[in-house]
Amino acid sequence: MDYIASEKGDTAENRDPNSVVSNGASKASCIENKSSVDCDKLNSIAPVDSAPCTSVKPQETELCDIPEQIEFTVIFNKNKHDITFAYDATVLELKAHLERICAVPQSAQKLIIKGMAKDDMTLRKAGVVKGGKVMLVGSKMDDILAVKSAPKEILEEKNSSHSSKEPLCMQKIHQKVLDKGIPPDVMAGLKGVKEPLPPTPLSGMLNKHGGKVRLTFKPEQDQLWIGTKERTEKLAMTSIKSITSEPIKEHEEYHIMGLQLGPTEASRYWIYWVPAQYIEAIKDAVLGVWQFF
Repeated sequence: MDYIASEKGDTAENRDPNSVVSNGASKASCIENKSSVDCDKLNSIAPVDSAPCTSVKPQETELCDIPEQIEFTVIFNKNKHDITFAYDATVLELKAHLERICAVPQSAQKLIIKGMAKDDMTLRKAGVVKGGKVMLVGSKMDDILAVKSAPKEILEEKNSSHSSKEPLCMQKIHQKVLDKGIPPDVMAGLKGVKEPLPPTPLSGMLNKHGGKVRLTFKPEQDQLWIGTKERTEKLAMTSIKSITSEPIKEHEEYHIMGLQLGPTEASRYWIYWVPAQYIEAIKDAVLGVWQFF
């Protein structure tokens, strides 16, 4: 009996389903082992072909579509504007951008980079460099309208100056300064001679109030410094629209010189007793780069 019972118990039919299996392991262990084997198989299979897009972030893909940018400074009158713009954009597109910033109409703008830039040129071709300067020459719409609606007395003054052949030195507004005579410390003047600007400032001259004036030229900064006892005014060369000069009667070795700083002749800054030999050099230093306009 013991033998028969023992034989039956060894058969598969009499075994407890939750007991051992033929290899001596439990079903749970078998399942775990199977899972482990499957996992090992999965881990042992290396991905053969990975899609190249999975290694590139969407943001990086978008950056590739952004055009190359260039940073530079636009100088208009006494103001500087830091600009970042597409390097292959046209000068005309830059003008449209500057119209919103500087309030200068596109049609009234001139951009000086390496000479006057043409509208159809790209910034790259025009010679814009990183950290470089671009000069904007033009008048704001308010200034243009102001010229068209200038006060009656300004228009009368302008018309009278054109119609009158009276020399500047004979006009009343200049005589009150000239009547003081030649300043004792003014630089020596030479009639009929043209000389380059000296390395030192031009000094000893007078303004319309009779105060001493000193002119210092800063070509590396594109500036003209007008110094008086009270202050030094640093003017961008591009802010000077024109220069008028005329010899002083009976003292032709000296000139009266007017720097036009605004849209009308009423904005002229008058300087008296300017040595005649430096007049052309002054005009070249201030206006020379714009002569091809």
